[in-house]
Amino acid sequence: MNLLLLILFPLITALAVLAARNSSQVRWIAFLGSAAQLGLSLFLYYCYHQARALGNLSQMLFEQQTVLFKSWNIGFHLGVDGISIAMILLTAFVVIAGVLMSWKVEKMTKEFYFLLILLSLGAYGFFISLDLFILFFFLEVAVIPKYLLIGIWGSGKKEYSANKLALMLMAGSALVLVGLLGLYMSSGKTFDLIQLSQVQIPPMAQKICFPLLFVGFGIFTALFPFHTWVPDGHSSAPTAGSMFLAGISMKLGGYGCLRVATYLMPEAAHEYANIIIALSTIAIFYGAFATMMQTDLKYINAYSSVSHCGFVLLGIGMLTKVAIVGAVMQMVSHGLMTALFFAVIGMIYERTHTRQVNEMGGLLRVMPFSITLLFIVGFCSLGLPGLSGFVAEMTIFMGSWEHPDLFHRLATILACASIVVTAVYILRAVGKTAMGPLKEEFGQLSDASWNEKLAGIILMIGILAIGLAPFWLNELVTPGTEIIMQKISQFSLGAK
Repeated sequence: MNLLLLILFPLITALAVLAARNSSQVRWIAFLGSAAQLGLSLFLYYCYHQARALGNLSQMLFEQQTVLFKSWNIGFHLGVDGISIAMILLTAFVVIAGVLMSWKVEKMTKEFYFLLILLSLGAYGFFISLDLFILFFFLEVAVIPKYLLIGIWGSGKKEYSANKLALMLMAGSALVLVGLLGLYMSSGKTFDLIQLSQVQIPPMAQKICFPLLFVGFGIFTALFPFHTWVPDGHSSAPTAGSMFLAGISMKLGGYGCLRVATYLMPEAAHEYANIIIALSTIAIFYGAFATMMQTDLKYINAYSSVSHCGFVLLGIGMLTKVAIVGAVMQMVSHGLMTALFFAVIGMIYERTHTRQVNEMGGLLRVMPFSITLLFIVGFCSLGLPGLSGFVAEMTIFMGSWEHPDLFHRLATILACASIVVTAVYILRAVGKTAMGPLKEEFGQLSDASWNEKLAGIILMIGILAIGLAPFWLNELVTPGTEIIMQKISQFSLGAK
């Protein structure tokens, strides 16, 4: 399997979109390109599974390496493990759903789809890069389209939201860059992830670089108190933009916190673990209670994302194998769930021209398919068994409970208790939207179109595939998690 195809497919699709003659061609090129990306991602998963079944126990599979700047030790080094493939599959599912949900975009259609595909290119490149300089490059490629998507095609306070998002994420990028340069200077001047993992980075360098990298990446994944860009960014973004922001972009940060900060600097990870756990627990509760105060569906999902991403960072901060596996599963689950939630919100808003739950009611009668999806994503958000949210969060709770001390147990209990708050705001929002008397002006509303139904079904399949048969995902991410835990355990044993 040639991993360059994961970059070439989106690149060719983006260039083909620019060369298209009309909006119809643009849409179909983007759809076929995203479908090809999904097919390639599934084929990658198959190839990975076959390689492992044949006994290939290498840390990274399908490695490719080309020297770019020899004097600086920068190379185009690609490779994947199970964690990377889980993120690639998530990206592919969200990309094709986002393309389908943008079918009726009329304003600058060519430029809109070009930016969507460019964002996906940045995500794919980020997840397969084993050179940290190239990884940072793709991180920046994934940032710029977000600003333009919100600033041009957004709604409401779009200029304010776009500027706030850009400033916050650029600040995070700056911290990441400084942290990476610190690792480079303190580890024999290399950006290669595999080489860095085999070097004993000095404790002082770890203490300085770890918070820079963790906070930098954490800003992307709504680390408290640097989460404030999330509600504004999501509320102003177009539907596909919100799906990409929450479903893909916020996962870049979680992946970076795990793959770069925690894996390369286990000593510092142990030292800062309690701070990470405390901030994550605050984010979980803050996001849940803030959501209860919202009446706008997009703000509800945005603040809910702050809470759910708190679970990701909580799992990483616990530094146990089960908790980290749960964190990766939560990233995939939340990506699918929140993308579907924003898709449904887009369906509702296009027909009712409002996102206020107090102005709706009885929509289940006229929009049965769309509202059924709303029920599914709502139940997934509150952790109903049979859906991906339950599997991911329960895995985090089980891994967190492995710590016998009071601090960790208390954090676990508080995180579990947040589910009650989640249930309140989800059931209230879904109930007010779907149930009750139907307003007269909503009596003639149409249900989801073919493209919206297809987008919803694709994302729902992902949610059910994890919720009903979670072991394939667990088996996929466990080997990569075990390698990370070996580094963490080595430090623990050394400390003892």
